[in-house]
Amino acid sequence: MEVPAPIATGAAPELAFSVEDGGVLDHAAVPTLRFALRVDSSGDVRSLALNVQLRIAATQRPYSDAEEEGLRELFGAPEQWGRSLRSLHWTNLAVQIPAFSASTLVELPVTCTYDLEVAAAKYLNALEGGEVPLEFLFGGTLFYAGPDGRLQVRPIAWSQEAEYRLPAAVWREMMDRHFPASAWLRLGRETFDRLHAYRARQAHLSWDDAVEALLREAGER
Repeated sequence: MEVPAPIATGAAPELAFSVEDGGVLDHAAVPTLRFALRVDSSGDVRSLALNVQLRIAATQRPYSDAEEEGLRELFGAPEQWGRSLRSLHWTNLAVQIPAFSASTLVELPVTCTYDLEVAAAKYLNALEGGEVPLEFLFGGTLFYAGPDGRLQVRPIAWSQEAEYRLPAAVWREMMDRHFPASAWLRLGRETFDRLHAYRARQAHLSWDDAVEALLREAGER
């Protein structure tokens, strides 16, 4: 039976994290962003089981009037933002980093959804420009060699962080690649069935035509 590695009691390599770059992951089957994560270490690392929590630091940028209107569903009316504007959890990632010395660069892929019921997607879709302030929080387990060469294990405290400002245009470019001139709308089954029946009765050629007709009937421009 394999004996578990001992939990470290001596000095362990100190780690530092920074995000050097971000953009659209090319040739991905689904909308995916990529971030270049730099990990620096004061000693040799056998391996690193890294957990990453990605958050949108929504309080760290200004907003136009149109953006404020687009974010009303998330944060309420702008006059309420002093108490309602907050950071948003985006996603969690798990990355296994192999052995390295001093420094290594790894890619963090972030799969994205166009489901506008999801808070992060709703936020990103409302932005007209500027940058998205991101916070990366790191935890996990560090494996390294002790003075006697034996494998040692140390947990990584969640106090380790890095920041990155992603141009909002990058998210829009990614979604336009996968869903050109389109957006997704999730409906309840009963609502969809009623809309489907309406489209069939009115002989509309597309869903756009059906919804556009309903909007005209409701007096919406």
